[in-house]
Order: sequence, then structure tokens, then C-alpha cells
Amino acid sequence: MAAFNERMASFLVLALALCASGTWAVDRGNFKTCDQSAFCKRQRALKPSESPYRALLETMELTNTRLTLQLINDNNKVRLLLELYRLQGNMTRVKINELKPLKPRFEVPDVLIRDPPTEPLSLLSQDENGVVLSLGSESQRVILSARPFRLDIVEGRDVLMSLNSRGLLAFEHLRMRKDTQADPESENKEEVDPANQDETAKDDEDKVEDGMWEETFKSHSDGKPSGPSAVSLDFSLPGVEHVYGIPEHADTLRLKTTENGDPYRLYNLDVFQYELYNPMALYGAIPVMLAHNSQRTTGIFWLNAAETWVDISSNTAGKTVFGKMLDYVQGSSETPQTDVRWISESGIIDVFLMLGPKPKDVFAQYASLTGTQAFPPLASLGYHQCRWNYNDQEDVRAVDAGFDEHDIPYDFIWLDIEHTDGKRYFTWDPHKFASPKEMLQGLKDKKRKMVAIVDPHIKVDNNYKIHNEIRSRGFYIKNKDGGDYEGWCWPGSAGYPDFTRPDMRAWWASMFAYDQYEGATDNLYTWNDMNEPSVFNGPEVTMHKDAMHGAWEHRDVHNLYGFYVQMATMEGLIQRSGGVERPFVLTRAFFAGSQRLGAVWTGDNAAEWDHLKISIPMCLSLGLVGVSFCGADVGGFFKSPSTELLVRWYQTGAYQPFFRAHAHLDTPRREPWLFGPENTALIREAVRQRYTLLPYWYQQFYNTHQTGEPVMRPLWVEYPEDPATFTVEDEFLIGRDLLVHPVTEEGSRGVTAYLPGKDEVWFDVHTYQKHNGAQNLYIPVTMSSIPVFQRGGSIIPRKMRVRRSSTCMEQDPYTFIVALNPQRTALGELYIDDGHTFSFNNKEFIHRRLSFANNILSSVNLAPEANFSTLSWVERILIVGATKPSQVTMRTADGRESQVEFDFDTTMSVLTLRKPGMNAGADWTVTLH
Repeated sequence: MAAFNERMASFLVLALALCASGTWAVDRGNFKTCDQSAFCKRQRALKPSESPYRALLETMELTNTRLTLQLINDNNKVRLLLELYRLQGNMTRVKINELKPLKPRFEVPDVLIRDPPTEPLSLLSQDENGVVLSLGSESQRVILSARPFRLDIVEGRDVLMSLNSRGLLAFEHLRMRKDTQADPESENKEEVDPANQDETAKDDEDKVEDGMWEETFKSHSDGKPSGPSAVSLDFSLPGVEHVYGIPEHADTLRLKTTENGDPYRLYNLDVFQYELYNPMALYGAIPVMLAHNSQRTTGIFWLNAAETWVDISSNTAGKTVFGKMLDYVQGSSETPQTDVRWISESGIIDVFLMLGPKPKDVFAQYASLTGTQAFPPLASLGYHQCRWNYNDQEDVRAVDAGFDEHDIPYDFIWLDIEHTDGKRYFTWDPHKFASPKEMLQGLKDKKRKMVAIVDPHIKVDNNYKIHNEIRSRGFYIKNKDGGDYEGWCWPGSAGYPDFTRPDMRAWWASMFAYDQYEGATDNLYTWNDMNEPSVFNGPEVTMHKDAMHGAWEHRDVHNLYGFYVQMATMEGLIQRSGGVERPFVLTRAFFAGSQRLGAVWTGDNAAEWDHLKISIPMCLSLGLVGVSFCGADVGGFFKSPSTELLVRWYQTGAYQPFFRAHAHLDTPRREPWLFGPENTALIREAVRQRYTLLPYWYQQFYNTHQTGEPVMRPLWVEYPEDPATFTVEDEFLIGRDLLVHPVTEEGSRGVTAYLPGKDEVWFDVHTYQKHNGAQNLYIPVTMSSIPVFQRGGSIIPRKMRVRRSSTCMEQDPYTFIVALNPQRTALGELYIDDGHTFSFNNKEFIHRRLSFANNILSSVNLAPEANFSTLSWVERILIVGATKPSQVTMRTADGRESQVEFDFDTTMSVLTLRKPGMNAGADWTVTLH
């Protein structure tokens, strides 16, 4: 009977999942539009230029680092408190909260890595209309206008950014409901302090609109005991036509205007087989937007974890190129401008204005607030093989052997939910995975690893240790009545741990210890899925907003949930090794700061060409806002790819940061060797190209860990003054020196790549053919083609001996590819450490600068205080764009000099130095005579 009940529960869960999914296609009706989201509809109905807010200048207080003053809403007399800070690194922070709220409003914790350090503010002038503050230099100022309230950030004669210039600031104050049977006298007691308002707020309190105190979506009712609590603010960006960021959306890199449709939505949701090119919410939400023109890059970080909508309008939207030319000829003085409005359901306004001026300055500014990308283990940059699900241990062994048989390297094999004992996480199916340690040891013997899924929905089962522990400790999220919140997910009835609690996260982390997670070993890593959280029978396939996390409603913290799940899991993997080993954790849901915790992927995509194409702008958008470790399911999760699509996806995925193939339970098997010898060879070559470039990938991840600069980046990041790069999304840069234009069109016989930079030269990495920059280059392609170019003036390290995994290649020799540009010194870097521990934090690494100038190639130590040794040596140097020397000599640090054998290809101007033989971590010079 128990087995029947479990089968019945599984059937119901699958039926619910299919209903939620619209059976293989997203059912838009499961997800709200702005009109169906009461606070969004209410805020969007406000008319511009009718702001009721004014600044009460007599309340202004200015200390060395902080300005405060009160704002009053003249319609209802509610007062707000404005705080303004000048932050180190050319940033300004603006906070707006109720002066005396009925109860505290939620302020996002744990996302900022520290309290941001401030710098002095000084008053330049003041009159009855407003104040002018200096932001450090005379040229950069904040102008605060009193009636209506408005802030302008000005540099010289240019307005960089304006707040509330359209008058759309809105702050719905917390209040007690008047249309109830409560004691009418109680509302005038201490909870509503008249000092909060010049007069007791009345006008909008008496007006009850649909959705203010409760709203219904489909069969779900959402009670709002504190009433409406939305916050909103508009930002104007003069001179800006291009804005980016606010992932996650399956949309273009450059954000579109939203005037004729829904705003972009930020609300972590399990959107089964999502549609492309629309602003619907997806699995993650990072409320960060970048604005760019050829003079400047700025950023807006809206620190709010509630459901958020972002409206974008532009005064140049819809104008044709001819229309813009006509404006120019006729002398139109209209400056291009983009206006952005942020609307959140609850919380406060806490916004960071990142003032650049260069793209890399904005990356550094955001990194100083929320941290940089976690430095991943080297092996995690290799290839990952996954499906839902490998059947049993024998299946895992056979797939592992298949990679060896077909000479395809890989580092990780993955197990989805079916590996558990009845969807009980931290367990193994006792029949299919009866001896997990033996299975993991077999992988370890080949220097390979495994990832197993651990989801945050916990099967309600009194015989399940994890459930009993969470329930007995009171760690489950509560429903509005105080009982444990339960919803349906893969196990059937499930509880949801409250990861917002530090003690819950600490307990969860302890469950990854080897004496708790039975069968786990040090080569087992973790995947957190369904952590939006996904609730099959909940509103919009997620949790009810009136569920409780201690004192806070779920509506306040929703977009933080997945962030906290990944945080607790990451801490567990670190703790199990005594703090020695770097973790690897993949998450589906994420928020600002998630880059510190591991990797993300673009969720449940489909085996369609458009899904392959969209993976590029989706990962570029994530990189712009801190998350560099991004990838998409190679081949598509749903449906079955044609062999052409599968090959092209491998070729694209091999040049994206996170490289994993994954497929749905109901799709035919698609291991790389199942499509005939010719396609196997094409896939093998793509994967091998990834492995030869692992030294470069690793160095790029070290760089992003240090600086916040994206690994996979749009062309405009490196060529910010070139408008031709501003909307390019079918090609990208890895670091600054590799340009990739994957083939993403079915039946393609050629692609047109834009090679940026009027002073640049670009070399095809396969043929070494040279091309000038600042041109559109047509490239004929065959099925074996992956158009990749190395920038002239760069040096890229590779390892050409590809073995079964990255760990097997650890001590292998290096090849340096030196691509010359006669106008500049060629530069590159080499970074080496042990590949898997935190020892790099203790200066145990090698970091060297490679440079070629005046016919001398040298390796210089960039970190003389660091200490690490390697057995790897340099076995080959290719100098592309060279002239033939008469001889080549090498000098080592101890003064020894020797001649180096070389070949010269006159047709391609490639000089090959053979076996120079120096240690990769040593000082040396090579001179061309």
C-alpha cells in the first residue's frame, strides 16, 4: 500500500508539473502580467509630472559623510526619510524609507559584502529651492531640488542621471485597514503616530482599490495584512540610448523599451520551457542595469528582493535611421534619453548609482558592493556530462567508459533527482545506487568527479531524517496561520526550509559532512535546482507571498531564497573539507551577490536554434552584472536536437564559461558518440578545443575574481567608443583577446563577424590568417568551423596535450600563442596554482606577465611575494605575424643562454619555436635575431 501511495504521489506531481508547464510549452496564463499584479498596475497608472513629494529643507542634516532630510507627500502628509551617501569609488547611495513606519520595512541583508565605505560630502550652496552638494571634485555635484523633490547628478555641464525627474516617486506607507470591524479608536493610538505625518494620512487610506489588501490570481488568494507597500522611483539618463542587464530574461542583450507592453519583470519563477524575446520573469533576478554611450558607462543597483518590474522608455525609440538623420539636418536639439522606472512590491528604496565613467569602472564599483565571481576549481571549467537521469551505477560506468572509448575528455558526470531514495535529498536509491562510494572511487581513479542534485523541497515523511530534523528544529517556512508551509514538488508533499535563517543555513551546511551525507566523497559536488522556490501547486508555480520567514512575509524576501540556498550549500562543501577545498555549486535561482557562490545556467531551454542563439545574450547579460560562470544546457533540455544543431551547440558551448550538456528524462539519449562517427569527431574536436584553452579560461576566472570584469563580455566593453558594437549579440569576447562568433543558423554556409577596433588586427586561431579591425568580415563555414579570432598584441597560453580530464593535464607543458600587432607590445598572462584549494589566498600561486616587444619575448613575475612551483614547462611558442629571424636565443634567470630551434611558415608568417624547455614558472627571455 505504501508503494502504491508513493507511485500515486509521483503521478500527481508529474501531472501538476505538466499542468504548470502547459505540456512542453510555457502557459502564459500561469504567470502574471503587470495588469494582473495589483501593485504594478496601480503604480503604472500614475501620471508623470504630478509628483506630490517635496523636500523639507529645514529638516536637512549634513554630516561629513551623510545627508538626511525629510520628504513630504502633499496629498496625504506622510513623511519619508531621505538618506544620501557619497561612497568610495565614484558611487552615490540613496535610501528612502518611511520616517516612522507602522512597523519596520524589510531591508535586504547579506547581499552587500560590507557596509560600503563613505567619503566626505560638502555643501556648495543652498537656497529656498534646494541645495547643491559636492561629490569630491568641483565638477561632480548633486543638485537636490525641493519642489517637487528631484535629484540630479551632474558632472561639469552634463547631467549624468536624474531621480524623480518624471515625478514617479511613489512610496505606499504601511497602514491599518479601516474597512474592518476593528476598534475604530485603535487606529489613532501609538501604532500610527501623528508625528509620522503633518496630519494623519487620510486621503489614500480611505480609498480602497482592488488588490490593496488582498488579491486573487487564479485560485490563489494573497492576503496583505499591512496593505499596499509598493515603492517606485524613476531615473532619467540623458544622452543614453543603450541599457543592459537586469537578468534573467530570454531577450536581447540591449534592453527594449516597454511602453507598448509589459515591463521587464524580476521575480524568480520556475518557467517550464520558457518563451524567447519577451520580458517575462525567469529563474533569477539581478536588479542591476548598465547604461552606456560612447562617452560614459553608468549603472543602477536597486537593492530590493521583492517582486520588481522595470519600465524602460526612450525618446528615440521607434525613430528610423532616416528620422534621426532628419533631426540632425534640421538641427534638432533633442538629446537622446532613456528613462527607467523601478517598481517593487515592498521593502524600501535603496539604490546605488555607479558613475563609471568606463565600463570596467562600473564592474569594479559593483564588485566593491556585492563581491566578485567565486574562483572555481579548474576542473569545473572543463566539460560536464548530464541528463535527467543516468539510470544506475552501471549506466554511469558505461557512460564514463564511452568517453574513454571515443577519446573525448570530460571532468564531471551529473545525477539528477532519480538518484535519490524517493526524492529524499542527501540519500541514494538503495537498488540503483547501492554503493555510491564505490562508484565515486571509480571516477576518482580516472581523476574525474560527480555532481548530484540536492533541492530545497523536503519530502514530508516521518521516516526521513532530514525532514524530522528540520521540523523538530522549527526550520520550515510557516504559512500565515503559523503551521509549517507545505506545497507540492517532486517528492509529493514537501516542506521548504527557511534559508533566510542563519541557524538553518548552518544546519544545512552541516548535512554535507561526510559522516552525515552517507556515500559522499570529496569528488562529489552539488547542484541546487527548483530553488526559486518551485511549488507546483502554488501561485505562479511558487510560494504564497503571505508565507512567513520569521517576522517577514515571503513577498519581502522572495528573490533572495535561491541565493540563500546556494550560500548554505557552498558553505557545506567548504566546511566538509575543513575550509581547504574550493566548492562547486550550480544554482538555478539567483540574486545580486550570487556570483560569490558558484555557477548558474539558463534553465530549461529547448532543442531549437533560437534557444542556441539566445544563450549568448543571456550569458552576456549575466556577465555584465557580476555572474561570469554562466552556461546553457548544450543540445537543449527539452525536445531532441538535429545532429546539426547538436554539433553547433557543442561548438558554441565550448566557448561559453560553463560547459554542460543536459537533457530531459523523456528525450532520446544523446551522449556525444551516438550520432555517427562524423558527428562524434566534430563534437570531439569542439570539446578538445575547450581543453586546450583551459589555461586561458582559468586565468580569465582569476582575473574576474580579482576585478569583477566579465569573462564572457560584449564587444562594447572593450570598444566602448564604437557604436557598431553596442547591439552586437551574436558574437562575444573571452577576456579581451579572443573573439568568438559561433555558427547559430541552421544550414549556414557563412557568417558575418564584426571585427572591432580601427587599430586592431585579428588572427583566425585555426588558420592564422590576418584581418584588419573595424570591418564586417564574411567567413565561409563548414560543419567543422568555429570562427574564433585572437587579437593582435596578445599572448594566450594553451595546453595542446588533451587528456581524459583537466586534472590529468595538470603538469603538462604549455604552448604560447603570440599574436603580433606592429603598433603595440603583445601582452598576456599566465596564472597557475593547485587548481582546487584556497591556497591561492595564501599567496601560493604563479602569476606571470608575458610580453613581446622589440623582438624580445619575456616572462616576468607579477607576484614576487607569492610562492608556488610547477613541473610544467614551455614546449612550444608560436609567433603569429612574425618575420623570419636568422637565429633565436633564450636566456634564463641564471644567465644561461642557448639557441632555440625554429620553423617559419612564409605563407602565414608564423614562427614556431620548438622545445625551448624553460619552466613555466621561471623568468626567461627569448630573443629573435
